[in-house]
Amino acid sequence: MLFVETGKEDIVRTLISKYFDKSVIRAIVPKRKITERKLGHSYEVCKTMFPGYVLVNTRMNMTIYYGLKRIPMCYRLLNRTQNLFDTMEKKNVIYNEEDTFETHTLSKIEDEEIALILQLIGKGEVIDYSTLYIENAKVKVSSGPLKGKEGIIKKIDKRKRRARIALHFMGYEKLLDVGIELLETPMEN
Repeated sequence: MLFVETGKEDIVRTLISKYFDKSVIRAIVPKRKITERKLGHSYEVCKTMFPGYVLVNTRMNMTIYYGLKRIPMCYRLLNRTQNLFDTMEKKNVIYNEEDTFETHTLSKIEDEEIALILQLIGKGEVIDYSTLYIENAKVKVSSGPLKGKEGIIKKIDKRKRRARIALHFMGYEKLLDVGIELLETPMEN
């Protein structure tokens, strides 16, 4: 996971795809569609799920690490401890280009956490609107990325047409608003 300048996530993702082969690294900036109201008008906006972060999937080695550090607007790679290669460099240790990070060095998004995010964004990078209705005080999703994931919905805001969902991410629960279309009655198939 990269910590980047807020608002420049898409530029950093584009630079990563320009400088690295797609078979080596995959970068995504998950987004969500929501409806906003301003001066009585409603309009659709696309907001970043994790402002200031770019999610990367790669087998990190020294070449990729230093390549990512050279990308403008990329502040640092999130890590749990001090970086292995920076430590080796300060101690004048010779390392091979194929040396890889120890598994505990960089922050890793757990498989269950990233799997849910990837299911929600689908083939693109945006969580689209879900169609739902309320029946007997229970939320039922009839279509969209939240279908079958009713358990992560914590709150519905009918006026703003949003659902607040809870995602477990990097060991914490993060609440996000996503756009919904609310039906009065269930759709007939």
